[in-house]
Parts: sequence; structure tokens; C-alpha cells
Amino acid sequence: MSDNNSAKLFSFEYLTQILFIVLSIGSLLPFVDTPTALAAGIVFGLLLNNPFPKLTSKLSKILLQISVVGLGFGIGIFQVIEEGKHSIIYTIVGITITIAIGIYLGRLLEINSRTSKLISFGTAICGGSAIAAMAPVLKAKDEEIAVSLAIVFTLNSIGLFLFPFIGHSLHMSQESFGVWAALAIHDTSSVVGATAAFGATALAIGTTVKLTRALWITPIVLGYAFYKKTSEKIHFPYFIIGFVLAAIVHSTLPNFNAVWDAFAFGGRRLLVLTLFLIGSGLTKDVLRNVGFRPMFQGVTLWIIASSVSLFAIIRGIIH
Repeated sequence: MSDNNSAKLFSFEYLTQILFIVLSIGSLLPFVDTPTALAAGIVFGLLLNNPFPKLTSKLSKILLQISVVGLGFGIGIFQVIEEGKHSIIYTIVGITITIAIGIYLGRLLEINSRTSKLISFGTAICGGSAIAAMAPVLKAKDEEIAVSLAIVFTLNSIGLFLFPFIGHSLHMSQESFGVWAALAIHDTSSVVGATAAFGATALAIGTTVKLTRALWITPIVLGYAFYKKTSEKIHFPYFIIGFVLAAIVHSTLPNFNAVWDAFAFGGRRLLVLTLFLIGSGLTKDVLRNVGFRPMFQGVTLWIIASSVSLFAIIRGIIH
């Protein structure tokens, strides 16, 4: 390669990095909302490729956890308890049925067993967090984990835009939409993003119900590890404890509400940045590696789970 071509390549890569940093910082501005940040990240990832994929992958996980804890400062602990108490029954039923249907679909489509189970657990519980927790127990290979995460991530991105549109079209209440998003969207980040776009009440309810659902990662993974007699280390989602503690602080120290509101605002802004970083990870290579049958399993299972939960909410079975 000539010096001239090398200089052009270096210049392009440098400009890409600068643009990525500028857009990342811009995501923190108050007028940038979650759908816009995610869309910008996806467009950047597909057209230019994320210049810092490893860094942003790690950073997005950390920022998501911090932002969820920050959101806890905007919610009272009594609301957390109330929503968690109401959601426990249909959470257990929903997780069990979704996993069973997912595994059955995987066998029907003759998909690799480990990949099929990762997709099923990710859809049933908490997207990428559930996949990351279950992967060591299943002894899943890197490419199986990557495919499962890519499917969940792609559907998350679609759900963030599609769910608020459906919710508004059906004239759903903030409460109903919050519950539906928490039950039907895979990852906590997209649940928070979709409900934040719908309204403050939907955000509070959706976040609480989703985190209650995420608590089931540990017992389910431990139970499966015991069943399979494996000694792999289980990762507990400690940020959920942080969310609960933040809600307790909010309720027990009301004189500092101005401070807690500032923390909650910071959590919401960090979430917008997180969604930009997550969106930038959706590249052409990621989409190319998914494959038709695993994607068909993921889409079919997601449609079933979201449609059934929506029907149950509209009919008043879930409230």
C-alpha cells in the first residue's frame, strides 16, 4: 500500500473515531432521547463500524448497571415492593412457558441445542444478562453465544421503536404499557428505553417489573447447573440490589429529594449514552453471522411471548 493510501486510511479511521466520540458525548445532552440515540448508534455501526468495539461492549454493560441504579433514586421502595408482588406469579408462569416453547421450537428447527437454549433463556428472562449467565453452565462456544446475543440485540433494537408505536396505537395506559414492555422486551436497557419514550409512569413500572424478572436469572441458572451437575461460577446481577437500595434511600430520606432527582436524571442520561453504544455494536458482520433458523426461532418465540402477554394485559388477566 502506498504512503498516500496509508495516510488516507489513517485519516478516515481517525475521523471515524472522532465522530464516534462526539456522538457519544452528544448523547448526554438533555434534548437527545433514547430512540434517537439508539438509531444513531445503529446507523453508525452499519455504515462506519464501531471503532472501539471491545471498549464499548464492556463500557455499555457498566453504564447500564449504573444507570439502572440511578433510576432507582426516582422510584419509592413501596412502589418497587407493590409492583414486584403483583408481577411474581405471571413472571414465573411466563418464564416457564417461554423457555419450554423456545426449546421445543429449537428441536423442531433442528438448531444446535446450546444455541437454542441460550435464545430461549434470553427471551424468557433478561436478554443478554441471562445469556451471559447461562453460557458457562451450558459450556456454550463463543460463536453460539455471539449468535444468541446478536439475535436478542437485533430484536431489542426493533422493540425499542416498535413497542411505543403499538402502545400508542392501542391507546394503552402507562401502567399497562410498562408491564407489557417488561414482559415482552428482552434486555433491561431496551425496556427502560421503550418505557421512557412512553412516559414517566411506564418507565417506573417497566423498570421495576423487569428487574423483578431479572432476579430469576440466579435461581434458574443455579437450578440448571445442579441438574447438569456442573460447578461453573454463577454471576449474580448485583446492580438490582443497587436499584432497590436507591429506592429505599429515596423513600427514607425525602428531605434530599432534589439530590435524588438529580441522580435519577443522571441515570436517564447515562441510559441514552448506553443505548448509543449498544446500537453501534450492530454491524454487518453481526447480522451476517446470525443465520436463518436461529433468527426464525428468536423472532417466532418473541412474537408468541409479546402477543400472549399483550392479549392477557388487554383482557385484564395481567394487570
